[in-house]
Amino acid sequence: MDAFVLLTLISVIGAAALFLALAVYLRLIVRELQAIGGTPTSFLAKIRFGLRAIETATVFCTSGVCDLVDRIDRYARGVRPIGGGPVASDLVRCTGDTDQRA
Repeated sequence: MDAFVLLTLISVIGAAALFLALAVYLRLIVRELQAIGGTPTSFLAKIRFGLRAIETATVFCTSGVCDLVDRIDRYARGVRPIGGGPVASDLVRCTGDTDQRA
């Protein structure tokens, strides 16, 4: 056999072995990830459910926070903190239905 043919065969066999190993390890990784978050009773699903519950329970707080910031801002216009620190309106800017942290 010619040296180039032999090197080509070795390269093809090596590439096939690489892709086979990649496929095997990807299947193992997918199996582990399915155990973590693939079922409705998994840890990831429970965390996701808790986050949705918190989001649902606190969705009404946004307007209250904006009202509070507006009230504090009205009082803070006449009074500045000692040392020139930030006031509430410098830290939170309410626009529409959401609050944005500065």
